Amino acid sequence: QVQVVESGGGLVQPGGSLRLSCACSESISRMYIMAWYRQAPGKQRELVATITSGGSVDYADSVKGRFTIARENVNTVYLQMNSLKPEDTAVYYCKGTVFATLKDYWGQGTQVIVSS
Repeated sequence: QVQVVESGGGLVQPGGSLRLSCACSESISRMYIMAWYRQAPGKQRELVATITSGGSVDYADSVKGRFTIARENVNTVYLQMNSLKPEDTAVYYCKGTVFATLKDYWGQGTQVIVSS
């Protein structure tokens, strides 16, 4: 069983920055892909950013140029969020997909609130 734990959420003013971390109980090298999703109140969960085992990254149009996904170390992926907007307010979830089984493992989520 792979454990995925997010951290780093909080309250930030518009224009500010936050860095979310996703710690995995397994090495990131075992993961086919790591992804950040978010879900705002009353809305569907949406894909924010992905990073593959090969290091390729991709972003939702709404966050391109503002968010960066990258590996922090052998077990951790982070999401650097800059120029935050009120519409970025959501619970942010990390998901890891294991190479061998293509099974997804989700974290419990971390709340981000962008408000003045």
